[in-house]
Amino acid sequence: MKYSAFYNIMPDGTVKQINPFTGNEVWAVPERAAKPIQNAATAAEPASLEGIDRAHICAFCSGRYLETAPEKFRYVREGNAWHRHDYLLADQYFATAAEFRCFANLFEIVTLDYWKQNYGYIPSPTDLEKLHRHAATDAGMQHLRGVVEYKRAFRASRNNGQKGGATASKSGNGNAGGNGSGNGNGGANGNGNGQEHRELSNDDILALSEPMYAGCHELIVARNHYHPNGTTQADLLSSGRLTPSEHYHYFKATIESLERIVARNRYVRYVSVFQNWLKGAGASFDHLHKQLVGLDEWGASITRQVTMLKKDPNAFNEYAANFAAMFNLVFAENEHAIAFVGIGHRFPTIEIFSKSRHARPWEHTPEELQGVSDLVHACHAATGAEISCNEEWYYSPIDAVVKMPWHVLIKWRIHVQAGFEGGTSIFLNPMTPIELRDRIVPRLYALRDEGTVQNVLIAEECNIAPNPLNYYL
Repeated sequence: MKYSAFYNIMPDGTVKQINPFTGNEVWAVPERAAKPIQNAATAAEPASLEGIDRAHICAFCSGRYLETAPEKFRYVREGNAWHRHDYLLADQYFATAAEFRCFANLFEIVTLDYWKQNYGYIPSPTDLEKLHRHAATDAGMQHLRGVVEYKRAFRASRNNGQKGGATASKSGNGNAGGNGSGNGNGGANGNGNGQEHRELSNDDILALSEPMYAGCHELIVARNHYHPNGTTQADLLSSGRLTPSEHYHYFKATIESLERIVARNRYVRYVSVFQNWLKGAGASFDHLHKQLVGLDEWGASITRQVTMLKKDPNAFNEYAANFAAMFNLVFAENEHAIAFVGIGHRFPTIEIFSKSRHARPWEHTPEELQGVSDLVHACHAATGAEISCNEEWYYSPIDAVVKMPWHVLIKWRIHVQAGFEGGTSIFLNPMTPIELRDRIVPRLYALRDEGTVQNVLIAEECNIAPNPLNYYL
């Protein structure tokens, strides 16, 4: 295998890279490697959390359950036991504390109307029955009305050219309901701009609530805004600050949502799974959550990778795991997953690959899922809560006849691309792959020593056998 076509270190230290799977051309220039990796916003002294009601920071918080769409399920922890509760009624929400909740994004990327108008999609009787069951109680109908009126008011304010988010930031009373993009004035009670429109009947509310039950854009939201032991507003609860058990159930809840979306809508060919952490990575809320969006196509990236696999079923071993091993970019491993620095990415990127023969997340055994989760958790912990990053999932589409290994990319959004990239299609990455590896490894050792991460071999401890990914078998 001639890897020189993809990875070259120049005499001056510049690392020229081409990603084998995307074709992106990336240069890592030594003079730019010294740029800081923290966001400028973190330089200021963070405010104290003393006296702050941590359950009411944002609409995703545990004291504001009724400000989001109705739950599809939640995970509750009792001691060391975890229990899932499906489709609780509105008046049951505050009887338990949800460690993770699944509910619809109010501001869908791919809307229910998209599926209806383009494919003739009809919500299932089961989903509609759940909607009517929720609406059958006074608390449930009030919940639905508040969310619908909020969404209506927010859209009206945008149509009128108003900045609803600015109003909410002053009042602190906004309902976000989606991915944090909607935090306008009015909240769950439909106050504010919603009063300028005619009163909606209960039938109107039911019709407008259908996307909350039959749509294909969902959120998995963690319980806490800040770490329970945090003392300042810098102590946000990131993926890496969950415990390994919490992170496993975070992954488990995400996969269950993914599987339900696929089962709900036969026109879905792929579900995009991603996490935006902090504003620099596109997040509107600094509250930990994942998003899942059902799509009717694979997208260019997945299509290109599937095409590669048709020509070479072992492509992900050859151009990912084996490639990384040859250049000493593998930095962590366990029985079920392997982690290394990726090349040819626009941002410094960590890649975590499942070793399983199963090509889709929901096909993994609990042990395999635990292995992948532990390694992703360790990489987030080593990254640190202060760094903006995107987490992206890739796996075999449900209608693909070739197998692609499930893998997770963590991209550090530590710089802004500018005119050079647009004019040349050469992207500048401020860190070389070796520099990223050498930042991660010492942190992993320290985190393992203190017991924060588990089930991880680091650096020289890794086995790094040839062809470690078993998806092709």
